[in-house]
Amino acid sequence: MMNETLIGPWIRRFLVEHLVCERNLARNTQRSYRDTIMLLMPFVAGKVGKTVDRLSIEHVSADLVRLFLLNLEESRGCGIATRNQRLAAIRSLARFVGENSPEHIAWCGGIRAIPFKKTTKKLMSYLDKAEMDALLTSPDCHTAQGRRDHALLLFLYNSGARADEAARLTIADLDLLGSASVKILGKGNKERRCPLWPATARELAALVANRGPGERVFLNRCGQPITRFGIHTMVERYAFRARARMPSLATKRVSPHTIRHGTAMHLLRAGVDINTIRAWLGHVSIDTTNVYAEIDLEMKAKALAKCEIADENKPGQHWREDRSLMNFLRGL
Repeated sequence: MMNETLIGPWIRRFLVEHLVCERNLARNTQRSYRDTIMLLMPFVAGKVGKTVDRLSIEHVSADLVRLFLLNLEESRGCGIATRNQRLAAIRSLARFVGENSPEHIAWCGGIRAIPFKKTTKKLMSYLDKAEMDALLTSPDCHTAQGRRDHALLLFLYNSGARADEAARLTIADLDLLGSASVKILGKGNKERRCPLWPATARELAALVANRGPGERVFLNRCGQPITRFGIHTMVERYAFRARARMPSLATKRVSPHTIRHGTAMHLLRAGVDINTIRAWLGHVSIDTTNVYAEIDLEMKAKALAKCEIADENKPGQHWREDRSLMNFLRGL
């Protein structure tokens, strides 16, 4: 029988049963929750002078959780966003324990009362069309690796896919006949289908020729499936190379997600409906997609020009020089 006072068995149930079986969270989310607990448990054990296996639920007090979050910021150099992400995982664990163990409801309430720290929202970085073109022309398409890298960059821009989504893409997910499209498995195992430009379809067709449907589309130089970290490194390498032709890239931190933001902005400027963009990128909420409309200064300027009022005080029309007005005033 499970010892309900020790936190270890609850953590096992939380990670294996709750996150996987009950909530079916994405693998990366599961790892994020696991990593938070791997940081928290040794910290608490060191503070209370016990081994991790002998920690009880009550040992993980709200005060120690607050100290842990402070330690993340001061000792590990984590930002507020990371701190809040760790707290969200801890609060989720507390809620799970409280829902299944009524005697720990008070403890659960104390943990869940720890507030998230307010953070300033940074402006979203994205690539302009000229910057994206410079990035796409950086690979040397006379080599096999250059052609693969160009196809990958073009696919990221065309689909707006996340790095992890591109890394997990299989040849069976591609439909390159007729109206070409791709099936992408996104966050929370949600599927979406995106159209492919003819140029993208041609590049991908050449890349996957004579290969089996179960293979990954994008391979590294060793012939193994590329990882999301490999995609990040590849994008950063070509962004650095493209600076020679596009100096503005030196002021931006270019990543696969920057390309994703650029895809959304360019679709928006092309007049694509915001709901279509939401489905294109795989956003659950329209509020996430609305961020692109809020930051687009070019579209704001065009909207402002359409509603601009006529300037009645043009040069030479100052009220002191309006003779009819002055005569009217003198006649009062």
